[in-house]
Amino acid sequence: MSAGKSNASSAARRLPNREAALDSLYNDISAKNMFPFWATSTDVAHDEIKQLMGTQKAVPHLWSYKSDIEPILFRAAELVTMDDSERRSLILVNPGLSPRRATVSTMYTAYRLNDANEVMPPHRHSPNAIRFGLTGKGNFTGVGGEDITFGPGDMVLTPVDTWHNHGNVGNEPAVNLSVLDLPLVETLNAVYFEHDYNEMVDGKPVKKKQQTATVPPDYSARAYDHGGLKPRFLQHHRGAGFSSPMYVYRWEMMQELIERFKDWDGDPYEAISIEYVDPLTGGPVFKTMTFFVQVLRPGEKTLPVRQTASLLVAPFEGKGHSLIDGKRFAWEAFDNLAVPGGSWFEHVNDDPKHEAILFIASDEPALKCFHLFKKWGRDAAGDTVKLT
Repeated sequence: MSAGKSNASSAARRLPNREAALDSLYNDISAKNMFPFWATSTDVAHDEIKQLMGTQKAVPHLWSYKSDIEPILFRAAELVTMDDSERRSLILVNPGLSPRRATVSTMYTAYRLNDANEVMPPHRHSPNAIRFGLTGKGNFTGVGGEDITFGPGDMVLTPVDTWHNHGNVGNEPAVNLSVLDLPLVETLNAVYFEHDYNEMVDGKPVKKKQQTATVPPDYSARAYDHGGLKPRFLQHHRGAGFSSPMYVYRWEMMQELIERFKDWDGDPYEAISIEYVDPLTGGPVFKTMTFFVQVLRPGEKTLPVRQTASLLVAPFEGKGHSLIDGKRFAWEAFDNLAVPGGSWFEHVNDDPKHEAILFIASDEPALKCFHLFKKWGRDAAGDTVKLT
């Protein structure tokens, strides 16, 4: 440091009432909605680094379906009718992010119970979303002119800016979970919803309570469930054209692939993992989120992983536990587990006889768009290795 700078620094520290002047400076900065990014104060109230790093962060958290979610869903179904609200969903709010509607920083999971034969009117929005069937055979989503009835394990896309409506066309209650990238879209100040659905009839717009089907109900299967084969005569631009054109991924397809690979070694960090992809590109179904199924064979345990991506883990079959930053979370079917980016985690199948299947959502594609996705693991010796 030069003599001039040293003398100036010493002189500043000898100023009369310096601490009071600093307090006044910081109060003025705060009152004018600014932030002092220099770490010189010893006053805890003005510790700039602590303030900068003190923003809300998601924490690991487990929601029990049997104890937390299911009882409230059925109470809500009795008390809240479709006349009261067209939505009757429970959003899982991360304790570290409350009251923000977010299960991790970029995504949220919601559970929905539909009574028999109730279907809500069409709407569309900027967030991407999926529905994943849990119970019942009559879960319904009409999306982009395709009427999709789905059951347990089926995943249905409702992409950005694509008209869709949800409900239940069966004679018994049906439960599904949804995952949306709404927290990310909200952060980008790009959330919008539209509810005035119209169709052209005799050259005039007519308001409709349900979309008219324009393709067969098995359109996604006919067009896209033959991997490696693409019908050239079809128009593959569907909805806004920013997502996979395959709008439903049936559980039978996933089961078949699981059977093919269940005796393979798999990956030490991800076991047997199968990702849902756009059949035209092989990339994720959305530009913001990806989804995959992870199979843990009886007694299987994954090695610890840490990554910048956040995960929403929904066990679909079996029981086990996960260790997140050293804390144990015991789970069973239909529970939901938030794994924030930056946490060390591993999954364990506690059943020595039966496999466990996890349905997982990740914001990995969004991070990759900005070249922010990184991944590390610990090998069998406990040493940290860079995976990505």
